[in-house]
Amino acid sequence: VQLVESGGGLVQAGGSLRLSCAASGSIFSPNEMGWFRQAPGEQRELVATIFIGGRANYADSVKGRFTISRDNAKNTVYLQMNSLKPEDTAVYYCNARSSFYNDWGQGTQVTVSS
Repeated sequence: VQLVESGGGLVQAGGSLRLSCAASGSIFSPNEMGWFRQAPGEQRELVATIFIGGRANYADSVKGRFTISRDNAKNTVYLQMNSLKPEDTAVYYCNARSSFYNDWGQGTQVTVSS
């Protein structure tokens, strides 16, 4: 499945950004969609995921600040990021998975200045 991400950018600490990721190219909707991030010199880590039924999981570091949601009709997942911190700076990757695939987007840079 192809994933197209948008919404990254540069923001000051305390600001907000909204990421979007649209999946296409398969007749099978993603059972789970989510966001991961990778900072320079660090391993890729989970930010948040959401199942097709709406159940969501969050990393402890973003709970209460980030909200993940999805539009199943559009196979699109969103990540609303509020109260951003410099430590949130990373490349954010969209992920979509089903029984038939486990695919990644190209990544979008999020930079939070102090």
